[in-house]
Amino acid sequence: MISITEDAARKIHALVAEKGLADGGLRVKVVGGGCSGLTYKMDLDLARDGDRIFERDGAKLVVDRKSFLYLNGTELDYQDELMSSGFNLRNPNVKRTCGCGSSFVV
Repeated sequence: MISITEDAARKIHALVAEKGLADGGLRVKVVGGGCSGLTYKMDLDLARDGDRIFERDGAKLVVDRKSFLYLNGTELDYQDELMSSGFNLRNPNVKRTCGCGSSFVV
């Protein structure tokens, strides 16, 4: 299970509408890279066969099977702050992150 906060759902709705992807959602992937070995990648995309789809208030989060193994139990949030804005993944599976915070180990 992956949960989506109300703020994240609102932002997903806005981005999908802006892109004109009526049936689309935010795709989150775990890919190899970074100094710790794994990193997150996010895109707006349509669901494909085998994807897991998580919804809140009609906003869709799309995750492929392999990435779900790393993301199970995660909460997706969106923060809009003066110095930085963006999606934030609170992943309980992460054992260690790199110094810059952009990659992780599970």
